[in-house]
Amino acid sequence: MAVLTEQVLALVTAPVKSTQEAQAQPQAAARALIDTAARRAALTAGALALPPGPLGWATLLPEMLGVWQLQRQLVADLAALHGRSASLGPTQMLWCLFRHTAAQALRDLAVRVGDRLLVQPVTQLLLPQLARAVGLQLGQQVLGRTVGRWVPLAGATAVAAYAYWDTRQVGRAACELFAQPPEAGASD
Repeated sequence: MAVLTEQVLALVTAPVKSTQEAQAQPQAAARALIDTAARRAALTAGALALPPGPLGWATLLPEMLGVWQLQRQLVADLAALHGRSASLGPTQMLWCLFRHTAAQALRDLAVRVGDRLLVQPVTQLLLPQLARAVGLQLGQQVLGRTVGRWVPLAGATAVAAYAYWDTRQVGRAACELFAQPPEAGASD
């Protein structure tokens, strides 16, 4: 679990650049970016889930990291499309990437103020604790994924489908957060 915690922390704190330009109406471009990223994530996860048995176990972490890197770039691109790159900090990245998979761990990270979603900044001391909690949740998912490594084709299909769904959820979370006026989102 410590490896997952370290990977989550590195993932959300490392800067990421986007080549996307801010748009006045980013919805269509955002949908296209989400669709492309979801297909790439499904392909990446499905291909890495093909090796069977113990060899397949060795692909678990590379598969997760590969998908997370795609999702991380998606979040950065969606922030840029919405003109919110300056608002993208570790807290917002953590929220967008893992809100739907580690909701319990992240439940106090965001609040609703009227119809706005506010992701609250966290201290540098709290960020590793949140990453550890997310890492524990993800560790449980890893255990579930190991079963799929014993049935290669069915397992790879299931892993690809999950990566597709998961990436779409990341995109939706990012769009929800960055579609708000800049003063609604907190920055780190």
